[in-house]
Amino acid sequence: MELISNFLMAGGAFGAAIYCFVLSSRLKKFTTLESGMGGAIAVLSAQVDDMTKALDRARATAGNSASSLENLTIRAETIAGKLELLVASMHDLPDGDPQERPDRNEKSRAETDPEPGKLRFVRRKVVRENLEAAE
Repeated sequence: MELISNFLMAGGAFGAAIYCFVLSSRLKKFTTLESGMGGAIAVLSAQVDDMTKALDRARATAGNSASSLENLTIRAETIAGKLELLVASMHDLPDGDPQERPDRNEKSRAETDPEPGKLRFVRRKVVRENLEAAE
C-alpha cells in the first residue's frame, strides 16, 4: 500500500513539473517584446502616449478658438447694437419729396422707378479674379 502511494506521489510531482514547464514557456512567449503580447502592449502604450499629446494639443487649440470666437461674438454684438441705433435713427429723418431733388427730372424718374417713392435695391455679383486658394 505504501509502494502504491509513493508511485502516485511521484506521478503527481511529475505532472506538476510538466505543468510548470508548460506554464513557464507560455509566460516567456507572453513577455517577449518583439513578438507576442508584450510587443502589443508596448505598441498600445506608445499609441496612448501619442493620443494623449494630440488630445492636449486639440484642447489648447479649442481653447484658443473658443476665446477668439467669444471676442468676435462680443464685437459682433457691439456692431449689431450700433447698426440698430443707425436704423432707428433713419426713421427720424424727414422724408424727402422726390420733386425737390434737383438731380432727377420727371423723364428719368419715370424710366428708372417703376413705382415712385419706393426704394429700389440692386444686387451685383462681384467677380474676384485675383484670389489664391489656401493650402
